[in-house]
Amino acid sequence: MKHTNDPTIRFALLEHLNRTHRRDKKVRIIEELGVKHGTTRVDVAVVNGIMHGYEIKSDKDTLRRLPKQMSSFNLIFDKLTLVVGKNHLYDAINMLPDWWGIIIAKINKNDSVIFNHIREGEINVNQDSTSLARLLWKEEALNILRERNQASGYNSKPREAIYKKLSTILDHKTLGDKVRETLFVRRDWRPDSPLMLNGG
Repeated sequence: MKHTNDPTIRFALLEHLNRTHRRDKKVRIIEELGVKHGTTRVDVAVVNGIMHGYEIKSDKDTLRRLPKQMSSFNLIFDKLTLVVGKNHLYDAINMLPDWWGIIIAKINKNDSVIFNHIREGEINVNQDSTSLARLLWKEEALNILRERNQASGYNSKPREAIYKKLSTILDHKTLGDKVRETLFVRRDWRPDSPLMLNGG
């Protein structure tokens, strides 16, 4: 059996997600979404009513970085799914929390990637509001404070102080809604994160 690699899985996953969400009224599919100020990146994030992160570990990858990635992703995403080559399945199951979803990626006889859904992801109850706020750029976070007349004295403060302020004045659900709304309308971004409205 042929081994999978990151580019082939990624291409197939993006096609799969675009098909899956083509009827969503509002969705954004983002490659390499940076968390912790870009020090860690999730391979693909789907932002619609929730934020769902997909991390790829092909047969040719290793799981060495996965524990550190998990500790970052667990603080932010509503759902998480590992898309994994068959060679790493057993080790991955032993590493992942039960609420992570698992998809096996394999190459079929036609050299196409096929996905087998082993476990559906569940809602994450371990999120951290300040970590979620860090997905925002500083000016985006300040604008949310301004909307609530809470920006006084914060314009020149470090971004970390702004994120902590946001996490204290907004409950987690409201903050999550604002972060998703901001990601939908964000411009000057990479060209690989198209905004899709009404399935188009």
